[in-house]
Amino acid sequence: QGCLSKRNIELLYAPYKAVPFEAGLGNSGMGFGTKPARYLRIDRECVSVVFPDFGGDKDRAWGGEKYTMATVRLDGLDQLPENGTVSQTPEPHMSKLLSQVDNAVLPFLGGFGRYQKRLVALTWIPALLIAFSQFSDYFLLAQPKSTCAHSDGSATNETGVAVPGRDLSESTLSLDVLSNATRAESSSVRCMCTQGRFELQSGLQQNVVTKWQLVCDAEWKVHIAKFSLLVGSIFGYLLMGAMADWLGRIPVLLVSVLSVLVFGICVAFSMDVAMFSTLRFFEGFCLAAIRLSLFVLRIELCLPRWRFSMMMVASLVVVGGQLLMPGLAAVCRDWQTLQVLIIIPFVLMLPYVWVFPESLRWLLATQHYQRAKRQMYSIAQNNGVDMATDPSGILSELASELRQKPRTCCVTQLSSTRNLWKSTVVLCVNSLTGYGIHHCFARSVLEGSTSHLHYYALAAIAMASCLVLCPVVTAFGRRGGLLTFMIITALASLLQLGLLSFLRDTLNRRFSVAFSIIGMFSSHAVSTLSSFYCAEITPTVIRGGGVGLVLASAGFGMLTAPLMELHNQKGFFLHHVILTCCTLLCIICIPLLPETARQPLPETLAEAEGLLRRPLLPGEQHHLLARPEVREYSRVQDTPLHQAANPSNSTAPSNSTANGVRT
Repeated sequence: QGCLSKRNIELLYAPYKAVPFEAGLGNSGMGFGTKPARYLRIDRECVSVVFPDFGGDKDRAWGGEKYTMATVRLDGLDQLPENGTVSQTPEPHMSKLLSQVDNAVLPFLGGFGRYQKRLVALTWIPALLIAFSQFSDYFLLAQPKSTCAHSDGSATNETGVAVPGRDLSESTLSLDVLSNATRAESSSVRCMCTQGRFELQSGLQQNVVTKWQLVCDAEWKVHIAKFSLLVGSIFGYLLMGAMADWLGRIPVLLVSVLSVLVFGICVAFSMDVAMFSTLRFFEGFCLAAIRLSLFVLRIELCLPRWRFSMMMVASLVVVGGQLLMPGLAAVCRDWQTLQVLIIIPFVLMLPYVWVFPESLRWLLATQHYQRAKRQMYSIAQNNGVDMATDPSGILSELASELRQKPRTCCVTQLSSTRNLWKSTVVLCVNSLTGYGIHHCFARSVLEGSTSHLHYYALAAIAMASCLVLCPVVTAFGRRGGLLTFMIITALASLLQLGLLSFLRDTLNRRFSVAFSIIGMFSSHAVSTLSSFYCAEITPTVIRGGGVGLVLASAGFGMLTAPLMELHNQKGFFLHHVILTCCTLLCIICIPLLPETARQPLPETLAEAEGLLRRPLLPGEQHHLLARPEVREYSRVQDTPLHQAANPSNSTAPSNSTANGVRT
């Protein structure tokens, strides 16, 4: 053994140039030889030599001479990457026990005790308030129906049918509007009505559209107002997700709550539609930050078997808020009162800064050990756990790490990973496709209607989707459930696009509605599961930024609805075809994702990279292992010199491979 430079290594192996060398790259190092990692193995800072066909003994015979080959340390040789790309910023060091939050730290503190359950319940209340703001566009920006007045005192509705006995002479509003149901077909029809009145079906007597008469030539301003909330949400997910990884979850939550109170109240007192749209952008930005912070906190509080059920309860609370919105609008009667009533309850979230602690996972993953120690004692006290004894050695290990300096990560480090960034991209495309194609299905069902019946139909479909999602994911896992619902979405979309052209008109309409309902049902499940799946795949150090990417992709999918309306549904069929192709692409990519059901959350990038996919079919793993090159590659870890260089691998489980742990 000894220190060797690169040049010395070349001189050492110069006599053996006759041996053909090839390169093979794996998670645990690099090997050279006729078969990967059989002759020369470079592992991190060490080099091990393994000669073939000599039984694996350390004493090797070569050319009549006897050599004892050992592991030598490389001096001046750059450390090799473990996953194909060098990370520019090293990951925070984590102790062995402190990194096992699900398996060691939380069970030591009482598991998912009553204290954690109270905190999770507190995250459900803001979910209801966020749902009110999310679905407020259906009421604040709803297009009214119109009634035209004639000289004989009769009235005519949008379809041109006379309505006798209705004297509208007192109304002198300039009117140039048709119903939502015929808006796409009548965009080129001039307004022929000079007197009339607006009639809202959303429960309000006045909204933004009727106040500033955003009809006819000014109707495009309504779509811009819808854009503003969604675009603000996209920027909020991206920027505040990264801030949550840098500063912590609670500071982002507190700043966002204070900001949404300011901007939300100002929206209600907007002087014109431009001011309304601008303030809605900032309101959407803050609402996205609140939703993201609570989502990540909820996931990080739970143990593996509780995570999915707690998330589904929050999803049902959101659907409950959707169901309550029509009643809330009917009570308020005015859009400004409705806006104030939606925003004011966020005041109840201000005490969260004292009630809600910072995420313990984030504190440990980023080496904020002083704060983590105080919080561990607080959690144990609230759960009634006596920490006087420390049989597992967690407190002792924590005390030895108190001098470590905090280190945070950024979501941009995804680019330095080999597998994690691919999984994130797949889930982003899933989320975008799910929300985008949901609008395509909804258009076939609603046809522009704003009646309460159709609104409640959307909420009922979302409720049914959440209820069915629970047993499906329990039975098939995260990946299997996501794949199942994506296949259903693709089939519903293909049938709606292709097969209906061969049916008669009457059946065409009925089957179109049926396939649209099925598609809305499955696409809602895809959207819900994609964000949760991403939270389980991304490590704690960048979980806020990773989930923010997926939720921002969902925002881009939601943008397709006002975009199509802005262009009067022109190009809608092509838009639907493109999203259908995206569903087929997602079906191909979803099986490549790792399964995370009942698995602990990864804390570092290295742990997230170690998540490998399980075979979907029972015989798939056997088929993969039957390949000779895979067998030879995996035998690298069984060599004596590799075990000498990595003593920890001598006790590795039988399911470990050169590319990580086979789950």
